[in-house]
Amino acid sequence: MSPHHRPRRHPGPRTLTLDEYADRLRRLPPSCGPVRLVGVDGHAGSGKSTFAARLARALGGAPVLRLDDIASHEALFAWTGRLLDQVVEPLARGERAHYETYDWVARHFTGSRELPPAEVVLIEGVGAGRRTLRPFLATLAWMDLPSEKAWARGRARDGAPQRAFWDRWIPAERKHFAWDPSWPFAEQVVRECPEGYEVLAGPGEAETQASAVTHREELPAAC
Repeated sequence: MSPHHRPRRHPGPRTLTLDEYADRLRRLPPSCGPVRLVGVDGHAGSGKSTFAARLARALGGAPVLRLDDIASHEALFAWTGRLLDQVVEPLARGERAHYETYDWVARHFTGSRELPPAEVVLIEGVGAGRRTLRPFLATLAWMDLPSEKAWARGRARDGAPQRAFWDRWIPAERKHFAWDPSWPFAEQVVRECPEGYEVLAGPGEAETQASAVTHREELPAAC
């Protein structure tokens, strides 16, 4: 198994609709066999799942792999081997991937899902841009919400039943990003706006201009 080492091409500096942004992603060189893997990373609670779902729709129903299905209570971040074996290697061969899915209520793996070698496949979750996966990504986006705000939003969303989990998760996430940061390698930075999203050039992007992306409509001049 070896990733393609072809130059990445990234969305240009003009304002785009989400459909236009999706079209630019389709034009990226394949990064894992015939697949363009697009990573969506960021702090827990930063809005990765919502953004990935909207982007998937704009891509005509692109498959989305949620890292919440790969991780577990016992292995919050120690899932790289399983992801490579069950997902990356089959896709690199142009085959359908089958991966085990974790049930966070039952606290064990309860089933499996299929991931086809589609034109574009999205991987969203904390750690989607880890160093082991980056060589297989066509591009990496980072959700631009500070950690404390993201965690507060996540706690509010999950409520009291998940308080103990968040107390454990936050130091684990801090440790992960201290050891294996994604932010410095993100080609795009995604910001939520009142309407849609704004996608800017990230620290890993050579472009100095920003790329604005909205859901259906273009954003106003100020976001």
